[in-house]
Amino acid sequence: MNKEGGFRGIFIVMIASVMIALFWDSFSVIKNFVHMLLDPTAGVLLGWNLTIGMIFIIMVISLIMTLSQKYATDQKTLREMKKEQKELQEEMKKLKGNPEKLLELQKKQFEFLPKMMKVSMRSIVYTAIPLILFFRWFMDFFSALGDPKFFGFLSWFWFYLLGTLIFGTILRKIMNVV
Repeated sequence: MNKEGGFRGIFIVMIASVMIALFWDSFSVIKNFVHMLLDPTAGVLLGWNLTIGMIFIIMVISLIMTLSQKYATDQKTLREMKKEQKELQEEMKKLKGNPEKLLELQKKQFEFLPKMMKVSMRSIVYTAIPLILFFRWFMDFFSALGDPKFFGFLSWFWFYLLGTLIFGTILRKIMNVV
């Protein structure tokens, strides 16, 4: 499998994700299928205990996203690129008094961006659509409950976002994912 990735696949998946999000209510087939899958699984967890169920769901989603990131991207290349970028930044700090050399190094650093994106965004091809479907289901589920607050003040989205940041960071450290 080519782990370098490309923008065409990412672009197609992103367009499909946007279309699913936009037409969620228009095409009941998608909505009903997702509800058929998630209501008896994630819905039961959330119905049992909203906070603990949501934490468990966030942990599972974070694990899947981290595994996808680890195995769908070229970790060796990403590490090398990050190391090179760090070296460039160190050099740039030393050359603050030399604007010509600094500009040259900045140009070199900007050349890394498309390469880095190609390699690191590969996992989106596998996770974007399921994540969008989960988000649309969350919107339906929590609006049916009257948009409950976690810990008395966090909406489901902010709770999910904070949980994903925490669990994702921990899992990336444990699994040594760039």
